[in-house]
Amino acid sequence: MAFCRIKFIAYTEIIMALVELRRAENVGGDFFVDSTCIDCDLCRQIAPETFARAGEQSAVHGQPTNAEMEFAALKALISCPTSSIGTIARHDTKAAVAAYPESLSENIFFCGFASEASYGASSYFIKREVGNILVDSPRFAKPLARRLHELGGVKLMFLTHRDDVADHEKWAAEFHCERLMHCDDAGRSTQDLERVISGHEAVAFDDEVLLIPTPGHTRGHTVLLYQKRFLFAGDHLWWSPNYQSLHASANVCWYNWNEQTRSMERLLDYEFEWLLPGHGRRFHADKSEMRRHLMECITQMKAHSHYAPWL
Repeated sequence: MAFCRIKFIAYTEIIMALVELRRAENVGGDFFVDSTCIDCDLCRQIAPETFARAGEQSAVHGQPTNAEMEFAALKALISCPTSSIGTIARHDTKAAVAAYPESLSENIFFCGFASEASYGASSYFIKREVGNILVDSPRFAKPLARRLHELGGVKLMFLTHRDDVADHEKWAAEFHCERLMHCDDAGRSTQDLERVISGHEAVAFDDEVLLIPTPGHTRGHTVLLYQKRFLFAGDHLWWSPNYQSLHASANVCWYNWNEQTRSMERLLDYEFEWLLPGHGRRFHADKSEMRRHLMECITQMKAHSHYAPWL
């Protein structure tokens, strides 16, 4: 069996992709995607000049031609939840590993290191003087854990819903932090959570953090609004490059589409300028533009109100 090995950090190597499973859709050259790709979209977000969608998976559509492009491609390699990205040449990825968590705005960070258990969902880190928050669970990785320790550790892990809990137990053990999610999404792997919320009313965690139940994608889905500016939206809402608007899909609604539409309408009661989803693209706009896009999203959702699966 032919493996592609990537130099990961100074003291170890990990297998990243199989050369023999290299997709035919890749352009020739060093970087490639193999057929284990689950189409999570992260590599296309992180390094769009290198990766694109080809059929139902990602592929390399342009090899890096400078150091900046190569660095972005290596960050995508590190974040890939299924180790589906590889290179023919050996690369020192220490800088790419150290790039995470990556600052997005002020004290808001993208964790990278996505987990296959959450289908490659993005997770985030909020640095605060009163206690840092980890939003959803990245893949447990010692380099990321060390960086989070350097940033002050984790006081609270907030889980938006049951799909994106991934390695929450390992992170909780690492930081001795409390975990919080809605009781309607608690299951076998989350039955020992330290804190839960219930009902459909918004809950103020403290002066900066508001937890807003948004049932629909799942029964207990909940979003986190930070400082009335940053909405950590889980799988409830994301930015669609295809529609050029905020978007939600009935095809990935596991509980009740009509309920998700009503939850989306309740978000009109709040203002925010950053949308930080678990799946899908991030979006930043002024509050009036964000509200306009949200209203357009609701209109589109209502047009599909006949589709209402229950689980």
